[in-house]
Amino acid sequence: MNLTINWLATLPLAIVLGAGVISTLLEAFLPRSLRRISQTVLSLVALASAFVAVIWRWHDLSAQQTPGMLRPLSYSEGAAFSGVSFVEDGFSVMGQAVIVLCALLSVMLIADRTSLGDGSFVASAATRPGSPDERESTQAGREQTEVFPLALFATGGMMAFVSAFDFLSLFIALELLSLPLYVLSATSRRRRLLSQEAALKYFLLGAFSSAIFLMGAAFIYGATGTLSFYGVAILAQQGQTTMMFLAVGAIMVVIGLLFKVGAVPFHSWTPDVYQGAPTPITGFMAAGTKTAAFVAMVRIFVWIVAAVPHAFTAFLWIIIIATVAVGTVMGLVQTDIKRLLAYSSIAHAGFILIALKSMLSGVNGIQLAALGSVVFYLLAYGLATVGAFGVVTLVRSKDAEGNIGGEATRISQWAGLGKRQPFLATAMLIFLLSFAGIPMTAGFIGKFEVFNTGIAGGEPVLVIIAIIASVATAFFYFRLVQLMFFTEPEEDNIEVVSSEGLSIVAISVALAGTIVLGIFPSPILNFITGIFQ
Repeated sequence: MNLTINWLATLPLAIVLGAGVISTLLEAFLPRSLRRISQTVLSLVALASAFVAVIWRWHDLSAQQTPGMLRPLSYSEGAAFSGVSFVEDGFSVMGQAVIVLCALLSVMLIADRTSLGDGSFVASAATRPGSPDERESTQAGREQTEVFPLALFATGGMMAFVSAFDFLSLFIALELLSLPLYVLSATSRRRRLLSQEAALKYFLLGAFSSAIFLMGAAFIYGATGTLSFYGVAILAQQGQTTMMFLAVGAIMVVIGLLFKVGAVPFHSWTPDVYQGAPTPITGFMAAGTKTAAFVAMVRIFVWIVAAVPHAFTAFLWIIIIATVAVGTVMGLVQTDIKRLLAYSSIAHAGFILIALKSMLSGVNGIQLAALGSVVFYLLAYGLATVGAFGVVTLVRSKDAEGNIGGEATRISQWAGLGKRQPFLATAMLIFLLSFAGIPMTAGFIGKFEVFNTGIAGGEPVLVIIAIIASVATAFFYFRLVQLMFFTEPEEDNIEVVSSEGLSIVAISVALAGTIVLGIFPSPILNFITGIFQ
């Protein structure tokens, strides 16, 4: 076997995972007083370097005029069915760029500390909630800096996930991105029992979805004798496979990925985990995991689902309509802002699935249009999501004695925020307008591209349903806007805390990106479209 490996193509992933290993060693050998600053600097430098490396890899692909949809990192001449594990192509590079950018902004939120000297994470996650050990750790000012290597490993798993080109590699990357998130979800500084409950639900349902994914991969292997996407596609094209087993396996694999994007009926973990996890982790998970899962799902659709498209027609119709409907209706009745954003993310997942459904239409050029629309939507959604949760981290509740507590997540508490803190309220306004798809924001362009792809792919009914739902979702976004800018607070029960500044930087970058992509979308749209040619 003549195996060739392009080691330079692994550089962005190597930087992030290597930094995760170094970060773990720092936890073991550095004194406690130096850990936080060292971990913060290492994580930010590593992610910034990885982003630069991703841009360089794109430039290298463009110079070789091979960005396309498939460029292997490793391949074997004469044994294409088993020799490919990861690929470097335009889609994986763009997916990694979005993931690393969202991770960089999220780590700023993770690392930031308020003027009160606290953060979003418990002093010691191993202590029992409410115990003397927990009070001792909190009073001693200890910090759970293990969150930094966990975040780096999760980011590395997401980056590997978008490049995986066989089911074994895809499953390893899936576990690499998921396991750290299970732990991180249980590390909230306040409402720790809720946080631990959310982590347990996430872990149990995640394990269940992984089992479904593995069973689907087993069906596909039984039908084709290979785990490679390319091998499955070629064998299916040649008719050398059992199509029924292939269809069943493909559906089960897609179900495993639908869990990660929070599509109905695989969404039950989403509101609980979004509410219970530390807010920076919620933003990181919402933006990064959704991007990784959708990019992987697109690859599955191109190479696997396209071989059995008729098996997915009714299945995807039901999933998309249910996802859009549940995300919209349930969002209307929420009183907690983190749960509201959770159901918002469910509705957004339904919108993106319309573009994926159109890829099975067989229309010429529709796959390239769908790829571009999905990447742009994920970028717009990721920026707005990280920014919105960044604002939530700084708006704190306050009791009658003036003691400042955790995040003010009850929507009613946000009344009058526009007068208290105009910048944060305005930033939240822009993010909410982007979620609602209002013109001059990135979210509008993202929805326009996805809906346009859906119409071109012969799915006008789904697009009409999505537009109606999008109008309805605007109601619960504008309810929060009305509270922030046009309602006087009934009592002085919130405090906008200042911080070391990293959260403001992250919010500002996300805000600038949301506005620029909404007003001047052509350069990035042309760039994304061009990279898939």
